[in-house]
Amino acid sequence: MDCRKDKKQNNNSKFDYLKKLRENEENNKSDVKPADLKEVLDFYKNKKVLITGGAGFIGSNLAIRLCELGADVLVVDSLIEEYGGNIFNLEPVKDKIRLNIADVRTYPTMLYLVKGQDIIFNLAGQVSHIDSMIDPWTDLEINSKSQLTILEACKHNNKDVKIVYAGTRQQYGKPNYLPVDEDHIVHPTDVNGINKMAGEWYHILYNNVYGIRAASLRLVNTYGPRQLLKHNRQGFIGWFIKQILENSEIKLFGGGGQVRDFNFVDDVVDAFLIAGASEQSNGNFYNLGGSEPVSLKDLVKMMIEIAGSGSFTEIPFPEERKMIDIGDFYSDYSKIKHELGWQPEVSLCKGLEKTFDYYKKYKEYYF
Repeated sequence: MDCRKDKKQNNNSKFDYLKKLRENEENNKSDVKPADLKEVLDFYKNKKVLITGGAGFIGSNLAIRLCELGADVLVVDSLIEEYGGNIFNLEPVKDKIRLNIADVRTYPTMLYLVKGQDIIFNLAGQVSHIDSMIDPWTDLEINSKSQLTILEACKHNNKDVKIVYAGTRQQYGKPNYLPVDEDHIVHPTDVNGINKMAGEWYHILYNNVYGIRAASLRLVNTYGPRQLLKHNRQGFIGWFIKQILENSEIKLFGGGGQVRDFNFVDDVVDAFLIAGASEQSNGNFYNLGGSEPVSLKDLVKMMIEIAGSGSFTEIPFPEERKMIDIGDFYSDYSKIKHELGWQPEVSLCKGLEKTFDYYKKYKEYYF
């Protein structure tokens, strides 16, 4: 007797699942209409928008753009200096926004602030990988627990709000293949990546279970005006900018051969605006990414040439950084390009020119 005949057919194998997934993606392609940027921008007129971390780098650029679009903007920021909050970032719109100096970890405060908002751009966070390893408890509080605070506040006081969360490519950890798409396994190499991953999935969970519309953008290396430059714990590119403007010598760990992709902050702001205005984005997460990956050595050479100052040397990796370094990394952003119509528009060279022009003019507020 052949016992195999009595076995129930397995219709949920990995092969069948992946085949069905790809078929659905192909069938649905014709149903997805990419966003019309003009319609997106018109969407924000008179909308009530809350930006957590709104005095920081990306948040302040987003606030400025939203004011230009006629939105009613409330900025919430704890203004903890080492995390990037800077009042000067909001100078162009200081008379057009409302600023509430508050900590997103405080539930009664957030319960009040989320009420009546149409959109929340949730950018508050601790982004230092090194700090997350030295003080994992604070990273947990800011990047994980605070997200539950915001979401619970919305669940009780504003279930109709739309939230766009700032995720990170650090959630993926060291890549198994390049470019990294959203199907790539997430296996962070540091505490920050784990907590940011948890923060993202709280948003997806509350979207799926409670109907609080939420989406996440997994950001790559963002650069541009209003970035924190004072220390090197919030990304290497801001620190490189500061060293070059001081005509100092940049130390490239491991020779600078590591490849990365970069987004100018204006492109990132566009991505947030598109995701916030789109119902297609609800319950989804998307990679952002640059047009072309660049080695850190080539990046530094370009920056030095544009700024007309600075130099670099190659040194071995410090042990504490080597343990959490992810090697080469660049993203596949085809999902957000296909579904929402976003792609980077500003070239690395042009973006760096705008960045150095800004800091040369306003250096005193960032050094």
